[in-house]
Amino acid sequence: MLTLVGIFVGGKSTRMQGRPKGLLAAPRSELSLVERLTALVRDSLPDARIVLVGQHPAYARLPIPQLPDLAAENAGPMAGLGALCDEAVRVGSRHALCLACDLPYVEAPLLARLAHHAPDSAAVAARVDGRWQPFFARYLAGVAAPVIAARLATRRLGLYSVLDELGAAELPLGEAEARQLRDWDTPDDVSAG
Repeated sequence: MLTLVGIFVGGKSTRMQGRPKGLLAAPRSELSLVERLTALVRDSLPDARIVLVGQHPAYARLPIPQLPDLAAENAGPMAGLGALCDEAVRVGSRHALCLACDLPYVEAPLLARLAHHAPDSAAVAARVDGRWQPFFARYLAGVAAPVIAARLATRRLGLYSVLDELGAAELPLGEAEARQLRDWDTPDDVSAG
């Protein structure tokens, strides 16, 4: 069954002095973070369709389609999540899988677990230190899309509360798996490698 995977690249990277995080070199690799994630998705979910969520001219050189956020002014990542779920419904994908572009340590087996855990849940997400990870999550597109549209219309833009409203199932993580979800938010994170 088709799964639509969105790698979120629409942020302004202000904490990275404007450098697009997804184009940073992955640790011990010649690939960028986005290229590495794309390869992992292809390894773990060979039938998945991959899109970059958000439009940024720096990513135009990559052979991956870019999906613009929904036209919702200053709605942040909620507009991207809405666009991804709407696109999943449009192309006949039951699930929309969301990945942050700055996940340098995630591995294919963990991606596969996310894709297949609790398949009938409206959402599935990991929790690290008690906090949902909305960009390491899977959404049942037809259920999530109207919830997200209603939240955009009323300017309730918190992603954690979307997972709560959908009654998300928690993807259980071992300690080593939780470490795979460390992201790169600042130049210090990158240099710590």
